Amino acid sequence: MANAPLKEIFSDVTLTVDTDTFKEPNRVKYILSEYDVAVAKASHYEVQGSFEEMEDLFVKMSSLDRSAAPALRDSPLPHQRRPQSPTPVKPVEVVGAVWDFIQQRCSKELKRIEGEDISIHKPHDKMVVTFQSHRKDPVRAHFARERFVTFYQRLATDLQVKTYSLDPQYYKSLQRHFPELLIEGSPSKDEVTVTGRYMHMVILEDFLWRGSSSAVTSQRPLTPQRVSASGATRNKQSDKGEEESCPICLDTINDKYKETLECKHSFCRSCLAQAFKTKPVCPTCGAVYGQLKGTQPKGGTMTVTKERSSLSGYENYGTIVIQYLIPSGTQKEEHPNPGQTYQGASRTAYLPDSSEGRNVLALLKRAFDQRLTFTVGRSSTTGVENVVTWNDIHHKTSKYGGTSCYGYPDPDYLSRVQDELKVKGIY
Repeated sequence: MANAPLKEIFSDVTLTVDTDTFKEPNRVKYILSEYDVAVAKASHYEVQGSFEEMEDLFVKMSSLDRSAAPALRDSPLPHQRRPQSPTPVKPVEVVGAVWDFIQQRCSKELKRIEGEDISIHKPHDKMVVTFQSHRKDPVRAHFARERFVTFYQRLATDLQVKTYSLDPQYYKSLQRHFPELLIEGSPSKDEVTVTGRYMHMVILEDFLWRGSSSAVTSQRPLTPQRVSASGATRNKQSDKGEEESCPICLDTINDKYKETLECKHSFCRSCLAQAFKTKPVCPTCGAVYGQLKGTQPKGGTMTVTKERSSLSGYENYGTIVIQYLIPSGTQKEEHPNPGQTYQGASRTAYLPDSSEGRNVLALLKRAFDQRLTFTVGRSSTTGVENVVTWNDIHHKTSKYGGTSCYGYPDPDYLSRVQDELKVKGIY
């Protein structure tokens, strides 16, 4: 039990709140009304509940203005004690190949996480990245860390690194035709190391070995004649500027067998069909065609209820409460460690009961049914492996505290989450 999560050790927790230490005691009482409360004195409240409920309450209380002493009195239980000063932002361990891919192929995503205030930096002599706020705001740095871990975890589970034998003269040709891959050469050894997302690696291997298996191997020979012929054809097409080449096989597209997607990208019909077997997205721009299926463990539930209380910023509406439950189980082939067990999860999320909120709820339901809401991996908060985690569709898990506490108010949240869902083909 020494290494067990605290929520498994402490099933019932008692927290003591003194309303006199807050600038808005009536707001505190309103928040406490949602919990199992017993009054010890006039302004002292004892709140009882599960570890998750008390942790959620602590976050809400911490976001409110204090007028004097700390809002929460120290409890005899060690896990209830919280430092009064912000905790330092811990570095995140990274794999060199994944970090190089992020820097060179995912720079826009990295800049989006950094925003205008945060710098994400990797020291030359260490395999970790650090997070620093220019405004010396630890809350922003913590938030950026959580977003980075979510992004890194999702990318790392989808990334592959392989080495092939290849004539050095074809390095630039492959890089030009497969810009989504990170291709690094070693001319002295006639080898090329390719790093990329699983779907793009399948497309590359389909080009290199038409009809062959895409099983992971460290090294396989490339047929020079095929690349040489394709390269020559491509150059001829570029000079004439008349014929169109398929981005997958690099050969000239026969108009009789040409397939053009709504995004205006064209392919050989057979090449596109092969690519869509792996994932129904455009191999060039990633536009979704059809229905994506995720790696969320089967057997979970999504329960929706409603409350009359409102969320900050949506005072004229009630609240939609979403309760997710994913039971523990054994990992399948699509998970990081097939055959090993994983720890399930129970999560609660909130939406305003407005027309836009109800629309987002319908989209979230589709995402859950398509197994896109959760996945199995490494927890961004505890660092524990083989657990159910969010899969990059952000949810508001608190009613209060603003963006730093994953709560409200956040006027842009509903539009942001719709953008995230649209990337997955849900809109």
